Amino acid sequence: MVCRERLASLRRRRRAGALLGLTAVAATLAGLLGCEKGDRTALKMPERPPAVVTVAPATTQDVPVYLDQIGRTVPVQTVAIVPQVGGKLVATHVNHGDYVRKGQLLFEIDPRPFQAALDAAEASLAQNLAELELARAELSRVEEALRSSAVSRLEYDQKKSGVAMAEARVAAAKAAIEQAKLDLEFSRIHSPIDGKAGARLVDAGNVVRANDAPLLIIQQMSPIFAEFTITENDLGAVRNFLRAGGLDLPNANEAQLKALVDIPADSARVLGALGVATATQPADATDDAAMTVTRPAGQWTGPREGTLSFLNNQIERETGTVKMRVTLPNEDRYFWPGQFVNVRLILTRKEQAVLVPATAQQIGQQGPFVYVVNDQNVAELRPIKLGQRQGDMVVVDEGVRPGEQVIVSGHRMVIPGKPVMVADADPASKSPAQMARK
Repeated sequence: MVCRERLASLRRRRRAGALLGLTAVAATLAGLLGCEKGDRTALKMPERPPAVVTVAPATTQDVPVYLDQIGRTVPVQTVAIVPQVGGKLVATHVNHGDYVRKGQLLFEIDPRPFQAALDAAEASLAQNLAELELARAELSRVEEALRSSAVSRLEYDQKKSGVAMAEARVAAAKAAIEQAKLDLEFSRIHSPIDGKAGARLVDAGNVVRANDAPLLIIQQMSPIFAEFTITENDLGAVRNFLRAGGLDLPNANEAQLKALVDIPADSARVLGALGVATATQPADATDDAAMTVTRPAGQWTGPREGTLSFLNNQIERETGTVKMRVTLPNEDRYFWPGQFVNVRLILTRKEQAVLVPATAQQIGQQGPFVYVVNDQNVAELRPIKLGQRQGDMVVVDEGVRPGEQVIVSGHRMVIPGKPVMVADADPASKSPAQMARK
């Protein structure tokens, strides 16, 4: 302030025409320079306050080691209902999209032609049996006459051959009866499996031909497969863990690995909204306890645990992948055939792994790191070796010890080696040293 007043005084003197001597001017300028230097010395930059952060402790837990893949659900059985005899379709006992049981009657073909064929075959059998009885009686008389040389050997042989031919006609008649019975049985078509029917492709009144176009497609809903692929680089690890379970490939019973399978969140919400159409029986379906779903509409939970049941015997040349399948229970029809699913194949479990919140992880030029707050509330930069993510947590293979406090928010203002201010948090998440300082 004093320097400014001196400068203003000098300017007033110059305007008034006062002439100062060189000595006075020099002294004044020296005083001004001294004031400038003093002001700069007196001005000090304020220190940066400690960064405000929140922390969480590193914990230990047994966690799975897994492979994550995207797969698709596949029905265990898919059956095309094809008529085995031809004729007029006189009745249908299944509607579009019905849930059907094994042995349930689906279609009826006009049975009258097949019943008539059966009656004709039975009549033919009766005639052939009578002819056989007559041929045997004639052969018996010829045998007696042959002993007295009353007939020739040729006549005897002819009668004997007649008996054999009559027996053959009887056998053919019996076979014709069996075929007629089968044709009559095939005129009533039953479901070979439990499952969900698709669209009915032929209506009553149409004429169908044997072994021609299908009438209906049925897919088994429970259990169901989740089919996915792994890369050939992961195949070795999967086989090693299969052997660790006491099995050696190839083996039909090699399915010892478990998998967690779930549908994407959006699909789950859609299926929940359509619970009446997908999770319960249609009103026109047969009432059966095995087909009724008691889960209320909209209540869909996951993921579901299944068992590895299939490992293909070759690597696909075009993609370098190997096909695998997981068998899943699906009594409540949580999964739908052809649906995309998330598959987590559990290879093994890592005991007492160190976990930190995923938000604590940072990426720098040297790789991933976290900030650790020591007992003096000073932030330390720790390079880490990351493991697999476990929900909202991530495994740290190296770099952090159990119980250490890692920064989970406020990273932008943190300077390594500088103090930080830990915001209030759940006392359970603070170290004993921090609790003592409080």
